[in-house]
Amino acid sequence: MRSETADGWRGRARQWHARLFLSVRGRATTITVAVSALILLLALTLGMLLARDWAENNVEETAERTVERVAFDLVSGQPAKALDPRPGESPIVQIVSRDGRRVLAASEEVIGRPPLAPTDLTSGELLIDRKSCPSVLDECVWIFGMRLRTSAYGDGVMVTAASPLPTLASAWLLPVAMAVILVALLSLIAWWTWHTVGRALAPVDGIRSELAHLSARALDQRVTNPRTGGEIQDLAETVNETLDRLEEATNRERRFISDASHDLRNPIAGLHTRLEVALEEPGDENWRTAVRAALHDVERLNEIVIDLLEQSRLDSRVPQPVERVDLAELARRELERRPEGVPITTRLEPGVIVRANPVRLSRLLGNLLSNAERHAASAIEVIVTRECGEAVVVVADDGDGIPKESRERVFERFARLPDSRRRDPEGTGLGLPIAREIARIYGGSLSIADSCEGARFVVRLPLASADAS
Repeated sequence: MRSETADGWRGRARQWHARLFLSVRGRATTITVAVSALILLLALTLGMLLARDWAENNVEETAERTVERVAFDLVSGQPAKALDPRPGESPIVQIVSRDGRRVLAASEEVIGRPPLAPTDLTSGELLIDRKSCPSVLDECVWIFGMRLRTSAYGDGVMVTAASPLPTLASAWLLPVAMAVILVALLSLIAWWTWHTVGRALAPVDGIRSELAHLSARALDQRVTNPRTGGEIQDLAETVNETLDRLEEATNRERRFISDASHDLRNPIAGLHTRLEVALEEPGDENWRTAVRAALHDVERLNEIVIDLLEQSRLDSRVPQPVERVDLAELARRELERRPEGVPITTRLEPGVIVRANPVRLSRLLGNLLSNAERHAASAIEVIVTRECGEAVVVVADDGDGIPKESRERVFERFARLPDSRRRDPEGTGLGLPIAREIARIYGGSLSIADSCEGARFVVRLPLASADAS
C-alpha cells in the first residue's frame, strides 16, 4: 500500500515537473515569475528603503523643530509656555540639568521619568541627534538635543525632544511587509501569465486534439483556423495545406494501386488462361503458339513492372549521378537504337549542354518518341535548340493531336485517351507522366504546345554553366 502511494506521489511530481519546466506554458510562467521576482525584489527593496529614509527624516525634522521652538521660548524668557504641546511637534520634551542627572522640566508624556539620553548628557555633549530605545519608553524614538548657554532654568541646560519612530522603520517589520507584497505580486503575475499563455495556446491545443482524431479514412477533415492573424493562424493553415497534400498523395496512391492492379490483371489473366489451355491440349500440338502468346503476356507484365518501378524511383527522388549531356548527341544515339518505322526528321543544334543523368534523359526522349510513333500519320520531327537561355527539345508528330482540354490529363498516371486505347490497347499510361517527372527533377518542364497539325511536346531544361564540373 505504501509503495503504491509513493509511486502515485512520484507520478504526480513528474507530471507537475513536466507542466512547469517542459511545457511551453509552464516555462513561460516560470521564466516570467523568476524575472518578475528579481525586478520586484529590487524595486520593493529600493522603495522600502526610500520610504524608511523619508519617514526617519520626517521624524528627525519634527524632533529638531520641537527643540528649536522650546529653546527659542526659553531664551526669549517665556518658560511657562515652552513645554506646551504644539501641533506637528514631538510630544516628548525634557529639560535636563547641566550635569545630566536631574530633569528640570518635562512634557506631560514623561513627567517623573529619568533623562532619555543620560550617557550623552553626563559626557557634556553639546548636540544629540540619534536613534535610541530607552528603557523608560515602550518604543524606539529619535532623540534630538541641544545645550543652551543660558536659560530660565540655568546655564548649560540640555533641551531634548523625542519623536517615536514609524513602524515602517522597524527592523523586522520591513522585510516581512516586503515579503508579503512580493508574494502577492508574484502570485498575481504567475496566475495572469499561466492564464494568458493558456488562452493564447488554446487554439494550438485544439489543433492538436483535432489532429489526434484524424485517421487514414478521414483525411478530408481539416483543423479549425483560429483567424488570429499571427503564428497560430499560420500553423493552422500550414497543417491544413499539409493535410491537403497528404489527402492528394493518398488518393493518388489509391488510384495508382487500383489502376496498376487493373493493368496487371489483364496480362496475368491472359497468361493464366493460355497456360491452362496448353495443359489441356492433347499431345504436343500447338504448344509453340501457346508459349509465344504466354511470352507476349510476360513481356507485357515486364513493361508494366519496369514503368511502375521507374515511377516509384522518381517519386522517392532516388539520387542518380549527373553529368554534362549534349542533347544533340543523346538524340542521335536514341534514334539509332530505335527500329525502323515512321520516318523521323531532325534539327539538332550542337553544343546544347545540360546537367542530368543520361539514362533518365534517354528514357524521357524514348517515351516521347514511342508516343509519337503510336499517333503519327506519316512523319515525326525531333528538334534540339536553345531558346531564351534554356535547352529545348521538341518531339512533334502529324497525327490527330490532343484537344486543349485533355493536354494536362495525358500526364496523369494511367490516364489514356480513347484514341490512345484504340491505337495501343496494351499501353500502360505511365510513359508521359514518367517523362514529365524526369524533366521536373532536373529543373525543367514538359508541356504540349499549340500546333497546326498533330501533337507537339516541348521539353525545357536549364542549360549547364560553362564552369560546372
